Amino acid sequence: MQRFNTLIKVIKTSLEDLKKAINGLILLSDELDSMFYDLLIGRVPKNWQNVAYLSLKPLSSWIKDLKLRVAFLREWQTEGTVNSYWMSAFFFPQGFLTGVLQEYARQPDK
Repeated sequence: MQRFNTLIKVIKTSLEDLKKAINGLILLSDELDSMFYDLLIGRVPKNWQNVAYLSLKPLSSWIKDLKLRVAFLREWQTEGTVNSYWMSAFFFPQGFLTGVLQEYARQPDK
């Protein structure tokens, strides 16, 4: 969840900075210029990719996927343990699987 929160914060602040730069309130840095170009052509900006999960999707599909991933984790957090997990929703699925195996190994014999 922490990694998704970091990603969402980067998206929010960079979009706010881009808006300010377009309005002439701050300078348009190389990073913001590159981000603007990526958004124009429908590609996930590099500054978002640096903190995001690996994906080859175009921007529109990537945003939809991000919303679904966050919704899945939010449901898990608010509703409690779920019956099945969407493995690709995690940043690092191998770490999740390791934790599940360790939890199962710690259970007393039934």
